Amino acid sequence: MENRPGKKPAWLKIRLTSEASFASTRQLLNHQSLNTVCRSAMCPNLHECWSKGTATFLLLGSVCTRTCRFCAVGKAANPPSPDPLEPKKIALAIQSMQLKHAVLTSVTRDDLQDGGASHWVETIRAIRALTPDISIECLIPDLQGNEGAMDLIMAEAPDVLNHNIETVPSLYMKVRPQANYQASLELIQRAKQKHGLSTKSGLMVGMGETIEEVKASLKDLTRHGCDMVTIGQYLQPSAEHLPVERYIPPEEFEQYRVIAEAAGFRHVQSAPFVRSSYHAEAFTCDTETLH
Repeated sequence: MENRPGKKPAWLKIRLTSEASFASTRQLLNHQSLNTVCRSAMCPNLHECWSKGTATFLLLGSVCTRTCRFCAVGKAANPPSPDPLEPKKIALAIQSMQLKHAVLTSVTRDDLQDGGASHWVETIRAIRALTPDISIECLIPDLQGNEGAMDLIMAEAPDVLNHNIETVPSLYMKVRPQANYQASLELIQRAKQKHGLSTKSGLMVGMGETIEEVKASLKDLTRHGCDMVTIGQYLQPSAEHLPVERYIPPEEFEQYRVIAEAAGFRHVQSAPFVRSSYHAEAFTCDTETLH
């Protein structure tokens, strides 16, 4: 069944909320001048997550040095210097929100010697100092393959180490030209083999990939030690970004879920609006069985 772009199909309609917790979350984040990937990347689940008092915190500012053509985050070759108070601000926000599970991600900062790894470490430690019982998921960039920088973050033993491959290898030059598919797989493998972490990755569909390519990438991930995976529909943030090639129907996402589970993933979320940190707390329920 083909669903060529045009009018969005019914399954891609978002139901907004006006619950008080949504306004409370927004007010807190604005007060602390914090960035979230929810807002910076125009996530379709923002209203749902904020209404539940959850958010994915975006480290190292809101401007990325990469020019990936799928992402709505701002881009520049020389972004502003990281805010040295950001780790403490994020820790205070998490404490105020009484979170049991925190998701951290960051823009890619190729302009920094360690890619921002030391800033990641400061943030993780600041959070644990105020909320020692919290579980933490770190969705990290590739750090240009800098193993020392990777090890700095991984040595902090986040409960989940997440790194997205985003798409299949044949689309890398079109979708994320400054990234390397094999390097992303090796990052996940390092987190598993050297540090023994619970690992997670994600990819978007609807950008021109084939089902066979998705199958192959899922197998690549499990071969490199990936425990968990998210699969969601790519949605074009603006006319300047890559167009959607196809809207994937819910039944095809269910097919991907079955394929992923058969490939060996311990936890799979596959649906049109699924994103890397969507219902992330559910993934931590499985981590006790992963060690």
